[in-house]
Amino acid sequence: MKQNHSIEEIAKQLMAARSVILFPHIQMDGDALGSCAALCKALRCAGKEAVILTEDEVPEYLSFLDQGYCTMDSEAIHQPDVCMCVDCGEVVRFPKREKKFFQGKITICLDHHTTSTPFADYNFIDGSIAATAELVYKVIKAMGIPIDKEIGEAIFTGISTDTGNFQYSNATKESHLITADLYDAGIDHAKVAVQLYQNTRLEKIRITNRILDTLELFGGGKAAIAYVSQEMLRQVGAELSETEGVVETVRNVKGVEIGAFVKEQDGGRIKVSMRAKTTGNVAEIAAKFGGGGHVKAAGCTLYTNLQEACESVKEAIEESLKIKD
Repeated sequence: MKQNHSIEEIAKQLMAARSVILFPHIQMDGDALGSCAALCKALRCAGKEAVILTEDEVPEYLSFLDQGYCTMDSEAIHQPDVCMCVDCGEVVRFPKREKKFFQGKITICLDHHTTSTPFADYNFIDGSIAATAELVYKVIKAMGIPIDKEIGEAIFTGISTDTGNFQYSNATKESHLITADLYDAGIDHAKVAVQLYQNTRLEKIRITNRILDTLELFGGGKAAIAYVSQEMLRQVGAELSETEGVVETVRNVKGVEIGAFVKEQDGGRIKVSMRAKTTGNVAEIAAKFGGGGHVKAAGCTLYTNLQEACESVKEAIEESLKIKD
């Protein structure tokens, strides 16, 4: 296993590079894209050639972060000095880009998931941090690059979305101190909040209603599960990315300790997201299916049909609840 490095060592490698490709995980969320956008802008400010390489479209609610940074062209930088994965600690989280990642003369991993294992040349993985955006903040500071309004708003997006707008137990004093510094950089937090939380397509509301109609309580009312199928998405004209946040709604039901949301994807894959409220450990549950994440927020991918996936997840959650009892 490769060792963990320091923020300063990673900053040094980035400053020594002439070209950098950033790799967010598939199905980008606010932390993945916000962290990458902040780093990409900072690197370009330092005179580096930098792009964010993706394999799926930027979700509409996060499109304000992409100021010409994202590309699906793996040859946008032919021979990169550094390839850096951000907010993901496993190559399975960027499967179609794995080959390009290892073309970097140096590889770096920056992540905050507790189940990640160092695999790049340089790694900084800290599961105690609320959002990878907090690590990006520290890297940019270590690089000596001023944090401007755009960089600050991208970092704020990552922290806000991964802490449930500062509601979750992972939000720390440091999360708030970093955010306070971003205010000093001139961020417009209200503008970002509108983009993230008050800019909903009608199709998203409709698919959310359909999903919540599938919600089922089990485990003596301590667990809840809901699902979305490709057919449901087609019927209302919604995108899978527009189901972001539903798992939190499932978890928020009174009396529920663990909430699960099962998503049918293209290609026969089933993505499962899980959230815990107080004492549950969903990282342990996800690990049983080859997934991972945090104690209170984790996920996994199954290769089965939607009904079987729901049943398997329910069984694993019920077993976990019995152990806790």
